[in-house]
Amino acid sequence: MSNEVRSLNEECGVFGIWGHPDASRVTYFGLHSLQHRGQEGAGIVSNDSGKLNGTRGLGLLSEVFKDERHLNQLTGHAAIGHVRYATAGTGSVDNIQPFLFKFYDGDFALAHNGNLTNAKSLRKTLEQNGAIFHSNSDTEILMHLIRRSQKETLCERMKEALNTVKGGFAYLMMTKDSMVAALDPNGFRPLSIGQMVNGAYVVASETCALEVVGATFIQDVNPGEIITINDEGLTVEQFTKDTQHAICSMEYIYFARPDSNIAGVNVHSARKNMGRILAQEAEIDADMVVGVPNSSLSAASGYAEESGIPYEMGLVKNQYVARTFIQPTQELREQGVRMKLSAVRGVVAGKRVIMVDDSIVRGTTSRRIVNLLKEAGAKEVHVRIASPPLRYPCFYGIDIQTRKELIAANHSVEEIREVIGADSLSFLSEDGLIHAIGLNFDAPYSGLCMAYFNGDYPTPLYDYEEHYQATLKEKMSFL
Repeated sequence: MSNEVRSLNEECGVFGIWGHPDASRVTYFGLHSLQHRGQEGAGIVSNDSGKLNGTRGLGLLSEVFKDERHLNQLTGHAAIGHVRYATAGTGSVDNIQPFLFKFYDGDFALAHNGNLTNAKSLRKTLEQNGAIFHSNSDTEILMHLIRRSQKETLCERMKEALNTVKGGFAYLMMTKDSMVAALDPNGFRPLSIGQMVNGAYVVASETCALEVVGATFIQDVNPGEIITINDEGLTVEQFTKDTQHAICSMEYIYFARPDSNIAGVNVHSARKNMGRILAQEAEIDADMVVGVPNSSLSAASGYAEESGIPYEMGLVKNQYVARTFIQPTQELREQGVRMKLSAVRGVVAGKRVIMVDDSIVRGTTSRRIVNLLKEAGAKEVHVRIASPPLRYPCFYGIDIQTRKELIAANHSVEEIREVIGADSLSFLSEDGLIHAIGLNFDAPYSGLCMAYFNGDYPTPLYDYEEHYQATLKEKMSFL
């Protein structure tokens, strides 16, 4: 959906494979299952006996690789790939990953999911020391740090670089003789490893990609780990022992596919639990429960089961609307919503409807969906949100970096209810969310990052600190 309909976007998804005769094609299928993590651009780099070749472009994966020749040219036994949504850097082809570097001593490819919180400072220092950047993505910074390191081995140089960058990052790198994965000390973004029947190792942002290519899950990449995969097998090392789980809670709420597991927790099950607990916390008498397609359907089913109120398909998403939709006027923006989402008049007319959604960001989408239901004849629309109010920006890889664009940062729940035109509005509590997901790490919030809801960031914000403090001055008195 466009930003008029869906207001949260994650930076990207990564996929890599080592030890398969048709590696680039397997990577294509793996990336296809991760398309929800980025629709702005895609790319694949293959490894053919130490020579790296790549193709990248703007658009969906199927648009970038619409010609069979593109994949046929990417020969070799290993490959890494990337689907992108820009949170750092512009949406130009120069920023599409994996980045491919040709050095005198060998080729390197690099892909990244996340956002560096000290990228601006690092880039300034590197440029002052002669570094030349070919993109404005923060991903390129890591390669400059690796190449400037005086450590003896590549692994040691990578460790030094990974301890220099800060923020949320899941890296996947290809060299002439290895594939390397690394995860930040808090594990903000998911990264998992699997193995295929022929022994090939697979690394992916979500476990759903492992399933698609027929790989069996082996292990997660844990915070602070650097994992090297080559013809001799898999090696796990730590680049830091200063780690503490702070998995992005929005992965469970919205970003990840429901058939993925993150830290051993199934996403669909977590969302269903959110709905169940929401029904306990925000009970209301109504005729039916309706979920907003697609990420809210699991929570809606949980709400219906717990409340005993029937679940109905009162909203239908058009799966075939174009990825982009030009909306220069308010009238066309409204039409864009109707093209993507429809209320089922024969189901909701004359009924008291509980509309379950995963989140409210700016409020515009919720208002339009409530309006769709009421135009279709719904007698009442009670909105239930399966997450706490989003009041604080994210600096670790989600494209919300100011409080101005978050309606809950500037309005009370009752004011939001009036804005979206609902008959009632309730959000899941923070404790309810933590309990629903069910992690049990020895860390704050059981190992979740809850900063979007309460402003408790698990790391220093570095380059964003001054910006963040300025936004706090705008904090409303009711908060």
